Amino acid sequence: MSKNRREIPVFDHPIIETHCHLDYLKDRPLEETLEQSQRVNIERVITIAVSPENLAKVRELSQAAPWVYGTQGIHPHEAETYTDAVEEEIRAHAGDDKIVAVGEIGLDYFYDNADRQVQRDVFRRQLQIACDTDRPVVIHSREADEDTITILQEFESTLKRRGVIHSFTSGPGLARYALDQGWCLGFNGITTFNKAENVRDIVRMAPIEQILLETDAPFLTPVPYRGRENAPFYLPFVAEKIAEVKELPLDQVLAQTYTNSLRTFFPER
Repeated sequence: MSKNRREIPVFDHPIIETHCHLDYLKDRPLEETLEQSQRVNIERVITIAVSPENLAKVRELSQAAPWVYGTQGIHPHEAETYTDAVEEEIRAHAGDDKIVAVGEIGLDYFYDNADRQVQRDVFRRQLQIACDTDRPVVIHSREADEDTITILQEFESTLKRRGVIHSFTSGPGLARYALDQGWCLGFNGITTFNKAENVRDIVRMAPIEQILLETDAPFLTPVPYRGRENAPFYLPFVAEKIAEVKELPLDQVLAQTYTNSLRTFFPER
């Protein structure tokens, strides 16, 4: 091991991984990833759907272990692949026992992999699914703060359960709106990056009661393991950074983010 890397810390309090992509992990077998995650007290893992091709795969992965769960939804990059049949599939499985949210849905104007009007339409259609199935939502928003707010405002009265704006890198305007409306903000390894002071500023402004921990694995590996494929077992480094930035005891951060995760995704479990 490099002298700049240290062992992954193991905390007494369990952690819930609220956002990763298990089907994208390549460096090791799934069983090894899950075993190593359990060794560092990752109690539950939520693996996220993003495309028509992986909706069924996420459902399959959610059966890999009793503590693995999934979502159903189409990422804004894939908005142009959204069809009535895809919507029917999401609706049919949004209420499955191991499916805990509609997502990952939203808007991405940074890459513009799909027409922006199509993204907005698909975002609205999937928010309606969440309304109809009483599921929380996992939102992706990148350089689309104003339109994200506008669309969420349309659903303020009908979306009974909120959810999370994950991998939050947006501005304080969207952060304040989301927090005021009862959404959580998800933070990952970006919080450890040297040039991510804008993200740490949002961590400081967000109440600890509305913060969720995630990795977005295999992406965004936290320091000190940048350069390696990310995995749920690196989540303790994110927890440490949140505690440092918010100047809170680590035990408090672990306990509160765990409670936040249960409240958001597992209210009856």
